[in-house]
Amino acid sequence: MLIQLDYRDGRPIYEQITESIKRLILMDALAPDEKLQSVRSLAMELSTNPNTVQRAYSELERQGFIYTVPGRGNFVADSTGLKEERKQELREKLRGILREAAEMGIPREELLREL
Repeated sequence: MLIQLDYRDGRPIYEQITESIKRLILMDALAPDEKLQSVRSLAMELSTNPNTVQRAYSELERQGFIYTVPGRGNFVADSTGLKEERKQELREKLRGILREAAEMGIPREELLREL
């Protein structure tokens, strides 16, 4: 798994792990029903405490990105609905930016050039 921790980042380590795994799932780098590394294995790879990884996995499960099979491990959940939800969030952010730019008198053409 490609997770890099930034110790200068102000966010807790478990949040960085959570965000990294969510990004991998949303980018289809992790497929539905794919088994994730064990808590202990990922903790060793990241040189962090297993409780930190467990907290990240618990948060991912709470948000619907993964599911746990007792005795077997953690697996990637079907993310189709999650992707649509994220797309909607991005659309809303974009609409807000467009509104704010219009209020400031920034022409759409200028915004499109920036994209």
